[in-house]
Amino acid sequence: MTTFDAKAFLATAPQQPGVYRMLNKQEVVIYVGKAKDLKKRLASYFRSNVPGVKTRALVSQIAAVELIVTHSETEALILENNLIKQFMPKYNVLLRDDKSYPFILLTDHKHPRLTSHRGPRKNAGQYFGPYPSAGAVWESLKLLQKIFPVRQCEDGFYRARTRPCLQYQLKLCSAPCVGKISDEAYAEQVRLTRLFLSGKNQLVIDDLVALMDKASQGLEFEQAAQLRDQIAALRKVQEQQTVSGDQDEMDVIGYHYSHGVAAVHVLFVRDRKILGSKTYHPKVPADTDPDEILPAFILQFYLNGISGQTIPRDIVLGQELPDAEAIANAIGQLAERKVNLLAVKRGEKARYLSLAEKNAKTACDSKLSFGLQMAVRYSQLKKLLQLDDIQRMECFDISHTMGQQTIASCVVFNGEGPDKSEYRRFNVEGITPGDDYAAMQFAMNKRYGKLQDESRVPDIVLIDGGLGQLNQAVSFFETFPLHKKPLLLGVAKGTSRKPGLETLILPGGKEMSLPPDAPALHLIQQIRDEAHRYAITGHRNKRGKKLLQSPLENIAGIGEKRRQALLQYLGGLQGVMKATVQELATVPGISKVQAEVIYSACHNKN
Repeated sequence: MTTFDAKAFLATAPQQPGVYRMLNKQEVVIYVGKAKDLKKRLASYFRSNVPGVKTRALVSQIAAVELIVTHSETEALILENNLIKQFMPKYNVLLRDDKSYPFILLTDHKHPRLTSHRGPRKNAGQYFGPYPSAGAVWESLKLLQKIFPVRQCEDGFYRARTRPCLQYQLKLCSAPCVGKISDEAYAEQVRLTRLFLSGKNQLVIDDLVALMDKASQGLEFEQAAQLRDQIAALRKVQEQQTVSGDQDEMDVIGYHYSHGVAAVHVLFVRDRKILGSKTYHPKVPADTDPDEILPAFILQFYLNGISGQTIPRDIVLGQELPDAEAIANAIGQLAERKVNLLAVKRGEKARYLSLAEKNAKTACDSKLSFGLQMAVRYSQLKKLLQLDDIQRMECFDISHTMGQQTIASCVVFNGEGPDKSEYRRFNVEGITPGDDYAAMQFAMNKRYGKLQDESRVPDIVLIDGGLGQLNQAVSFFETFPLHKKPLLLGVAKGTSRKPGLETLILPGGKEMSLPPDAPALHLIQQIRDEAHRYAITGHRNKRGKKLLQSPLENIAGIGEKRRQALLQYLGGLQGVMKATVQELATVPGISKVQAEVIYSACHNKN
């Protein structure tokens, strides 16, 4: 690209609403913005006295500007948000939240099951939510179990029952699997559960009262007593969850910004109940005008569906936004109804706003405190190791049990602490079981064997282990093709294996000890402990899967559909294990030859 001629560009810029994209010399989009009047807005960037360090830094990198004219400011807002999501520009405020939100699923089944669900909604049934966290889902399921005796067990467990399980004895399930409740009575409990999850608590109570009266008039006193207990439990829940006021649905957004760190706490209120809350930390470029952050957050939060919630009619804020009407119109267009942005000062909404703002401030202070602590630790480590800068550190650990299910972990720390999106685990294969040296060599090859981008080479690589493990890393990097190579350090535990007694080992065997209260040692301990935790977690998961693996999993020619047919037709894995070859051959889709293979696999016969 050639040098950008701002004067010539502005001469042809339209005086209409639209969106502009600013690109650098590498043709990378570095900023996306919108304007009511494109010419007027863009002219403000190229004045001789441009205010703001961030704006001056942005302008100095502009090599081209691309324009898209829209019919209205609302259209420009929506398009701006889509382009920010697509290009993730360096100088825009960015909100990243890649998690899928959990739901409660009531399955479509003869005896429907209540369960949590995360991910694509492929299973047949009715979904309720989304909820702000998995914890909120499990709390709700636990509560529902105490009120409505609807099963929450896996379908395989349900099909294999021949007698009631412990949940029935604890009065947490009505045991439809063995006929302890009629289909009609179970369907009624499912209907009430559906109403409750839809927020119609009072309607559920009214129906239960009617059923209790009917049972008592029919002299079915035991059933009437059960219904009475259900009503009492529901009323207690209603007292705990009801919001004092008449607000059916709203999001309350508390915001705090300090020293380059922004925190936004969102409180979700639906059907007069506090459904949950969540704190977000948007990525804010240096020297950003604080007034830009909240509008950018609100647009990305709702237009990108990051909230995971249905868009409420009212969004409660602590301040007026400059483009409040255009933002409300853009969100309302997506919601297909009117949405209000309310800056409140008093009343019920203001009390909730105060709570949200308090949480936002606490989250912001906590992040700043952590950042300051990390800065001190990094500074001390740089001084200790005589390095100019430390942008990236990686730490490796190996975990196994008697050489089985070996896992190698790699965790990454940047200048702000753990970068969990960069964590990796490797299933170690093709080595002698229990050979930690070979496992470390395997991990090095997996992590760096095909690396071509020198910017991703860490400044420091830490090895959790002694000189032997460190030498495997030294050996690998001797033939490393890239110019940049990391500083290699082994972290060996002391003889008592107590924190604070670790020894740092340099290539060649030179050892270094630090005082237990040294901030640099605390940083090394933190990354080493994180690598150990991550490896142990992966190993346990792998070991658990191995223990739970069905003998049907690895039989050639027996895929998922045939496995399901075997389990359903013979009443679960126990039935398959007890079946004869003749009984196995009666299962639809299983031939006599396959039956013999299955029988041999289940009884460890070659």
